[in-house]
Amino acid sequence: MPSTKKTLFFMSSALVSAISVGLLGFSMSTQWVTMTMECARSESGFFNGTAEIRLDLFDGNLDRAFCPSFGADDDFQVFPQLIETGTVPLVLHALVVCLLCLCLLFSAGSILISLYNSVSNPYETYMGPIGIYTSSSISTCLSVLVLIIYVLNVNVTSMAEDLVGKFTEDTPVDLRNKTTEMSVGYYLVIPYTVLSLLALVLIYMYDHAAYTQRKEQQRPTEDAPKEIMMY
Repeated sequence: MPSTKKTLFFMSSALVSAISVGLLGFSMSTQWVTMTMECARSESGFFNGTAEIRLDLFDGNLDRAFCPSFGADDDFQVFPQLIETGTVPLVLHALVVCLLCLCLLFSAGSILISLYNSVSNPYETYMGPIGIYTSSSISTCLSVLVLIIYVLNVNVTSMAEDLVGKFTEDTPVDLRNKTTEMSVGYYLVIPYTVLSLLALVLIYMYDHAAYTQRKEQQRPTEDAPKEIMMY
C-alpha cells in the first residue's frame, strides 16, 4: 500500500484534474466570442447598420440591424455554415474543437493514473509519475494552442464577414470596423491550463521529495569507510 503522503499528493492531483475537466466541459458548452461590424448596402455606401455574431463552438446567433433590412435574428449551426463559407476558418475551428477533445482525453488519463497511484505502488512506467507528466503536459500545451488558434481565427480570418455574407446573399452588404470580444467560454480555457499545470507540479513535488529521501537513505552506506563496508 502507498504511504499517506503519496496518497494525498496523487489524490490532490486527481482532484485538480477533475476540476479542470469540469471547467473545460462547461467552456465547450457556452459562448466563446461576440463579433460586431458596421454594415451598409453595397450600392449605398452609407454605414448605418450593424451585424453582431455570437458564437459558441457548435451554435451561433446573428443579430442584424439595418443590415440590409430593418432587422433580423438568425440562429445557426457553426460547422454547416463554415462548410459553405470558407476553408481556412473551417479548418481552424475544427482544429480547435479537436484539440479541446484531446485535452479532455489526456486530462481523463491523468485522473485515472493519479487514482491508480493513490491506491497502489506501480513501477516507474507510464502508469507512474511519468504518465502524469506526459498527459498533463500535453493537456497544458494543447490548451495554449487552442487559445492562440481561436483568437487568430476570429480576428485574422474573414470568418465573421463570411457568415454575415451567407445570410445577406440576396442583398450584398459592405462590412467594416470589426470588433471582437472574447466571452466566458474562451476565458475558461485559461484556468484549465493553470490547473493542468498544477496537477503536474503536485506530482513533481512528491516525486522530488521521494527521490531526495531515497538519496538520503543511501548516503550513510556511500559515505561509510571501506573497512566497515568490507567487514
